[in-house]
Amino acid sequence: MKLNKEEKELLDSYEKGEWKSAPRSELKRYVEAARTTFKKDKRLNIRISTKDLLEIQKRALEEGIPYQTLAASILHKYVTGRMVEAK
Repeated sequence: MKLNKEEKELLDSYEKGEWKSAPRSELKRYVEAARTTFKKDKRLNIRISTKDLLEIQKRALEEGIPYQTLAASILHKYVTGRMVEAK
């Protein structure tokens, strides 16, 4: 699996033992925040070209995830400003 720079930094930090477990009192709050953030409660139907759908499916297969999950991830990254255009 190919990691980007940020992912490599996180992995290195974890492997150096720089991470600490959150106190149990905080865990419930973090779990609920994650659940709320990533709750999929709405449906979106769009029409895209066959070529684009095939490319999304191909990329998803390479990543080992369902293509709908990849498409949702792409949309999430775009709306949160985390998607950057390749130069």
